Amino acid sequence: MTHRSVTHRNAYMTDELQAIYDQTVDFVTNEVLPKGEQWEENGKVPREILTQMGSLGMLGLRIPEEHGGLGMGPLASATFSEALGASTFAGFDVTVLVHTDMAGPHLFNSGSPEQLAEWAPGVLSGEKILSIGVSEPDAGSDVAGIRTSAVKDGDGWRINGTKMFITNSVYGDMTIIAARTDPDSKYGISMFLVPAGTEGFTVSKKLNKHGWLCSDTAELSLVDVWVSESQLLGTVHRGFYETMKNFQNERMVLVGMGVGAAQAAIDMTNEYTQNRPAFGGTLFDLGAIRQRMAMNQAKVDAARASMYHAAWLGEQGIDNVRDMSGVKAWGCEIVNEVMYDCMQFHGGMGYMRETAIERMYRDARILPIGGGATEVMLEEVAKRSMVGG
Repeated sequence: MTHRSVTHRNAYMTDELQAIYDQTVDFVTNEVLPKGEQWEENGKVPREILTQMGSLGMLGLRIPEEHGGLGMGPLASATFSEALGASTFAGFDVTVLVHTDMAGPHLFNSGSPEQLAEWAPGVLSGEKILSIGVSEPDAGSDVAGIRTSAVKDGDGWRINGTKMFITNSVYGDMTIIAARTDPDSKYGISMFLVPAGTEGFTVSKKLNKHGWLCSDTAELSLVDVWVSESQLLGTVHRGFYETMKNFQNERMVLVGMGVGAAQAAIDMTNEYTQNRPAFGGTLFDLGAIRQRMAMNQAKVDAARASMYHAAWLGEQGIDNVRDMSGVKAWGCEIVNEVMYDCMQFHGGMGYMRETAIERMYRDARILPIGGGATEVMLEEVAKRSMVGG
């Protein structure tokens, strides 16, 4: 069964944002839903689908107009990510969003004119796919704990270290690597543009994940990787702060794709339970089921509204760390609660690999972990909730 999500307007939705939502849902319905199962088996989203999105302008929502994009703000990313969630293939969603909203902002916020001239056209078209190399075996949410180092070497830098759980890095074209450049400072981190194929930069292992099977994720090894000074992204030693600046956007799109998927799961579960005969009626006739599904809808509506509000705050230039951290923590837990119920109400079929809800249940589990674990997000909220602090 294929599924097309319905539109859920909100106070922040403009005609332009609605058009982005509708175009994206139409695209995933026609181009992703019929093909996604094969991509799951292959462990890869075909490059052709990404260049097709590029040709439609879908990869350039946040790219400045002077580089061919639309120059839009966080609300566009919130809309885009929610619409992608209608695909029901979260591995596809995250492949796109790592490129557009997790790695891309680093390049366009900090890139020099020369760097942007080299990379922007391919990033916009989908011919050059990006990944962001921050996480390490011993440093995930704790960005300041990274051990990968970059030492000045002539007119460039020598990088050594290991990166872990890096999405898009197996088949992508360039990874933005975070490395420690000031060993005397906890926050002395810089960002470097490291193209695939650079000598000493290799995929140590393509990782076999619980979910997101059609996204490629890897452990990366950097052994005496030399990069020129021109590959330093932004200001030396300021990479930690640049990473922190983009975290709210990363958290937001993970919630967005989760909300979109949760809505799709609710819609397909309502359809299934309303047509599944049971006890002289249908499953949906049972109060325990219909009321839990009604509560799930209320939770998703609340998570969606909270996400768009936090996005709006960011678009106004208002500090939204507490708001977005709370949305990330609560929203991603809600998505998992919804997926649990939807799988439950599909009964035995929900446990079968042939059903969409089984895949969606697996895919959702990473959301409270990736992009800032729930526990870390709650600490961000708590630190900003101190009375008199």
